[in-house]
Amino acid sequence: MTFTTRFAPSPTGPLHLGHAYSALLAHDLARAASGRFLLRIEDIDHTRSRPEWDRQILEDLTWLGVTWDAPPMRQSDRTQAYGAALQDLWSRGLLYGCSCTRRDIAAAVSAPQEGVEVPHGPDGVIYPGTCRHRHPRDTAKPPKGMALRLDMAAALSALPEPLAGFVESGPDGRTAGRRITVSGADLTIGVGDIVLSRKDFLGSYHLSVVLDDAAQAITHVIRGEDLFDATQIHVLLQALLGLQTPVYLHHRLIRDENGRRLAKRDDARAIATYRAEGRSPQDIREMVGLTT
Repeated sequence: MTFTTRFAPSPTGPLHLGHAYSALLAHDLARAASGRFLLRIEDIDHTRSRPEWDRQILEDLTWLGVTWDAPPMRQSDRTQAYGAALQDLWSRGLLYGCSCTRRDIAAAVSAPQEGVEVPHGPDGVIYPGTCRHRHPRDTAKPPKGMALRLDMAAALSALPEPLAGFVESGPDGRTAGRRITVSGADLTIGVGDIVLSRKDFLGSYHLSVVLDDAAQAITHVIRGEDLFDATQIHVLLQALLGLQTPVYLHHRLIRDENGRRLAKRDDARAIATYRAEGRSPQDIREMVGLTT
């Protein structure tokens, strides 16, 4: 099996040092393994994605010396695949429509026990299940104009066998790592009924990343440690949709002087800014702790 990994930025802002570290690390590991490195543009959120950022991503990566072995995949071209997966899950009774706003959810989780800490999961506040039995679920197609949530309890019951978990690899991406278990209790209590399609655009990060990794035959997912807790969701969706689970490597995050992880608002650390200052790709490597 050919080692195949990817870098999957969203064109909603400039690439910063954290993105550079993730892209360079994945690229280095793929080349060291004589494998494949692929690029995916995660532009499913059409409300925030911009063509100018898409172009900037390609320019910055090329300047860094990152090359990819196939034309970039764009999520905006894959809505048919997302729709088909949602229809499959809906037909199996694993989804339900949700009309709650963020304000509705915040009110629902805080009202009964004022002063009690609100439970959070990988997607933020854990959904209290308000709409689980509010809207019809026996229609042929999912409802339009509202979000679609995964009924976590129903999904776990639909599995033919317990979840096998996933392998977190060693730092070189190939060394045998440790197997991480994924439990139904953790998913039910600590994750809840996650959104798999949003009201304003088809699909969600969790659904699209699982389908796209499968479509690109990704064997090794290399991404930031901030996504570690979301991996249990992806393992569940892979099992529900009959997809292979890749090996995962969740790397350290690049942080600022105050210990905060970088975000796209950190324009001072944007790759384009360093380029304009006359820095070199090797300078960027040294900044993020990578040597050649």
